[in-house]
Amino acid sequence: MINELTTSSTTAFEAFVKRPENTDRRFELINGEIIEVPSNAYSSKIAIAIAFALYGFVRANRLGHVTGEQAGYVIGNQVFAPDVAFITSQRLPELPTEGFTPIAPDLAVEVISPTDVQADIRRKLGFYAAANVLVWLVYPARRLVEVYAPDAPVMLVTLDEALDGGTVLPGFTLPLREIFD
Repeated sequence: MINELTTSSTTAFEAFVKRPENTDRRFELINGEIIEVPSNAYSSKIAIAIAFALYGFVRANRLGHVTGEQAGYVIGNQVFAPDVAFITSQRLPELPTEGFTPIAPDLAVEVISPTDVQADIRRKLGFYAAANVLVWLVYPARRLVEVYAPDAPVMLVTLDEALDGGTVLPGFTLPLREIFD
């Protein structure tokens, strides 16, 4: 957490992120606090595997956009940077070329690394739920995914099972073994 700067203004947050000393760092704005979101090589590899599968499906079916961790999404006064996200072209025909994506994604994938704080993850889940976002919390160390779908109980997907796109990406499936092997 970055203590010297707290704000609820996405404009001030965007200016902070654009500072030269922050060029290679990743941040989110949660409840007015700027939080640095570090990653690691293994979590990045998992995110790329998921993004690759999603991108192929989304592109083949002309459904919208898949983004990585550098895309920020504004949800209320929060700015989240999911490791992978999907947003339909019906909701957002073109991605912004500057600044943050002004609306929530349809799907947010958060790959949980050892440095992630569970309290921050739970707060983000509340905002995602309020925005009706399908969320996949990927736990590489446990080799499972928690699926948070709007108006549905939490579902656990284990190594011998597959993720599916539900109503957000009908027909999409991804066996967990493909992302963890």
